[in-house]
Amino acid sequence: MNGPPGARDRHARSIPQATKGAPSLLLPGSRSAVVIGAGLAGVAAAVVLAERGVKVEMHEAGPVLGGRVSSWPDLVGGHDVSMERGFHAFFRQYYNVRALLRRVDPALRSLRAIDDYPLLGLDGASESFAGLPRRPPLNLAALIKRTPTLGLRDLRAMDGKVAAEMLAFDGDVTYERYDAMSAAEFLDDVGFPTDARRMLFEVFAHSFFNPEQSMSAAEMLMMFHLYFLGTSEGLLFDVLDETFDDALWRPLRRYLENRGVVIHTGSAIVTWTDPERIDGLVLALPVRPLQKVVAANPWLGTASWRDDVSALQPAPPFAVWRLWLDRPVRAERAPFAGTAGIGVIDNISVVDRYQGEAHRWALRTGGAVIELHAYALAPEYANDDARTKQELLGSLHLLYPETRTARILDDRYLVRDDCPGFAPGSWARRPGVLVPMPKESLLPTVALAGDVVKLPFPTALMERAVASGFMAANHLLGQWGVQPERVWSIRPTGLLARFQHRS
Repeated sequence: MNGPPGARDRHARSIPQATKGAPSLLLPGSRSAVVIGAGLAGVAAAVVLAERGVKVEMHEAGPVLGGRVSSWPDLVGGHDVSMERGFHAFFRQYYNVRALLRRVDPALRSLRAIDDYPLLGLDGASESFAGLPRRPPLNLAALIKRTPTLGLRDLRAMDGKVAAEMLAFDGDVTYERYDAMSAAEFLDDVGFPTDARRMLFEVFAHSFFNPEQSMSAAEMLMMFHLYFLGTSEGLLFDVLDETFDDALWRPLRRYLENRGVVIHTGSAIVTWTDPERIDGLVLALPVRPLQKVVAANPWLGTASWRDDVSALQPAPPFAVWRLWLDRPVRAERAPFAGTAGIGVIDNISVVDRYQGEAHRWALRTGGAVIELHAYALAPEYANDDARTKQELLGSLHLLYPETRTARILDDRYLVRDDCPGFAPGSWARRPGVLVPMPKESLLPTVALAGDVVKLPFPTALMERAVASGFMAANHLLGQWGVQPERVWSIRPTGLLARFQHRS
């Protein structure tokens, strides 16, 4: 196989995985592993381990599988519905996410393509990503040409050498040069005009739950590379056409249980008194639960690794407000739209345009299901739900005026603060998949997984979670001489890397 199934980018590649000796297809003897956390990272690890004959036990503190991508039952107007934590985009370069989904949906029939996701600004400003060439740098050239906030005079005023770093991502080199700088400082140095910066870059940074003022410039450059400038898969994406529970978690639970995985939900394991009873352990937890587990188990990791875990920080809180309205929005509204410069709101999802359950509810009632997101909330919003909701609703009415007369039949409002932060200067101490353990021979092999984990190739969000889960399983399997799971990535460096970094 030259590339991942379905890939359109010929530069997509597999990442080498270490294995001791000549690997066998299945585990030759009896081994056991515990996976803590049943989100994407934990489930990805459990799938790979179970497929190779490892006896796996999973523990999830929440009531359902899925972690931050879970859905759970609710009741609206006497009808059963599923509530979720917000919209998730399945980009075409999420090769590892797609490999996991193919376990239960080989043809990926549950994914529906989004034709466009416009960016909406003040006074009718808008930006579209439809129709752009897929291959860089043609995609960048076409975007600049069509962007009304970037004129020829603006381009001439920019610092071209600094701007070229967006096409020159180069792994450790980029992090060494730019991790200590904030994304805001980098964009200041480039000299982007205010309106273009607001429309194209503030939206981008917020999409990763990190404001540009407190996000590493290197992390932002990596994400430019991952989503736009380092792949020919294009900027458009797919979404699940049903709830996460129906399309993903129920099928994956059956898949795991059919392979002998024992799953415990509502099970928040914090301490072990007998770690010697297991051969391997995968910690697939958000920042704060991970820190709690590490603090409660002194045998986990070396002293310096434990210090690095304690130094991790979550991103600022974000809000998701789902509204069930008594009337539809206009037919031309996109299923998903980003926003810029309009207060606290970051995007609007018309959920009934892409999700089957919401669509059926809208057909039955004549209404609409709308989701409003606000990322990287400042404290004055994170601590004042009424203020945040008032501003979100005002922005919806401004951008979609037909909703001003709509009645809210029901709503659900969530504020969470469990996404990882990527502060300037944090890369050097960010832990990777391999957990360095003390030399006691009876301790299990331990691996870390999740979207907070440092990986040696460009990846983020759901894709980083699944890739790290695969790699965590591979770390355990490698100690036991078992064939690893393939892990896929886009091209590792940008088009200008070898020219920009020659000195």
